[in-house]
Amino acid sequence: MPALAGWENFYVIVGSSAGALIGLQFVVITLIANRPVVKDQSQAGDAFATPTVVHFGAVLLLSATAAAPWHGLTGPAILWGVLGLIGVVYEVVVVRRMQAQDIYKPELEDWLFHGLLPLAAYATLAASACAIRPATSIAMFSVGAAALLLLFIGIHNAWDAVTYHIFVKSAGGDSGKQRKE
Repeated sequence: MPALAGWENFYVIVGSSAGALIGLQFVVITLIANRPVVKDQSQAGDAFATPTVVHFGAVLLLSATAAAPWHGLTGPAILWGVLGLIGVVYEVVVVRRMQAQDIYKPELEDWLFHGLLPLAAYATLAASACAIRPATSIAMFSVGAAALLLLFIGIHNAWDAVTYHIFVKSAGGDSGKQRKE
């Protein structure tokens, strides 16, 4: 498939990175699992930790889709479109979870990296699926950009979660992170 052929190395690198980061995320979650559980902590996990794994999984799925031996662009475009639409709906759920949890008061950075940027990435995927026939090159670059954006969002959010648990929760301070009262 000529349109996908030039993207093989890109998706091998991006997909491998996403796969490795999924594993690392599980290691980190396991290491912090021994900490005392706070009331309603699972709500915060659903809002902040689970989406990170979902974004890494989406990147892995995008990479596998792009690397599959397709005989045309219709198959991958349908999968990208479905993933994009599911991602948009999921992001609406994530934002509602962020609002509903009361352990942590999200800051502008949280709304950006847990809500707005992932929503933009998934919407880009959905739009790319629609643009695959009239603008194949632009659509391919848009899918690649969405994959990279989700990867970097996941890296940021994983790092933010680790530093929060190490520097804020372990120290018992707020280090700029505010708790809801």
